[in-house]
Amino acid sequence: MPTGRLEAFSDGVLAIIITVMVLELNVPEQPTLTALRDDTGVGLLTYVLSFVYIGIYWNNHHHMFQIAQYVDGSVLWANLHLLFWLSLYPFTTAWLDESKVALTPTVVYGVNLLAAAIAYYLLQLRMMRQPDTGPRLREVVGNDLKGKLSPVIYLAGILLAFVEPWLALIPFVVVALIWLVPDRRVERYLAQHQGIVGD
Repeated sequence: MPTGRLEAFSDGVLAIIITVMVLELNVPEQPTLTALRDDTGVGLLTYVLSFVYIGIYWNNHHHMFQIAQYVDGSVLWANLHLLFWLSLYPFTTAWLDESKVALTPTVVYGVNLLAAAIAYYLLQLRMMRQPDTGPRLREVVGNDLKGKLSPVIYLAGILLAFVEPWLALIPFVVVALIWLVPDRRVERYLAQHQGIVGD
């Protein structure tokens, strides 16, 4: 089946996730920067981090499906699996915020990040098993160093939480920064293979 409905559904879910997250932010009671810091500070920082992650997944998801022409039922389920973990971001982000970065919410947030990364990897594997898409996607992805390194850094963050929960946020931010660096592999591939992909 064509990818259009899957992409439209995924885009809608991701947009809702971002909307739900921003609604969780506390509005300061006073019109001062001090009130913003005290009432919203941690929440705003965790929202920005989670927003960046959603943006990264949306970007990578969009690029991956630029290479695909058709998907089967296994890809639909793998995509739903990814959306399930991403849909938990508002909950784990809010808990992290409301607990002021306590141990258990920080670990749960890290597990959520790790589970979403694994789900994306599984979706990518399912896409690679598609007859038309697989060879192209394998060529684009290559050794996927960032994809292999990210879960290791997430695990390091989860373990650091047991030392000091705030320290766990450093690896989580590092992964986001790694993925914020523009990845031109898909654009290069599409430019080199115009007329082959998307026919």
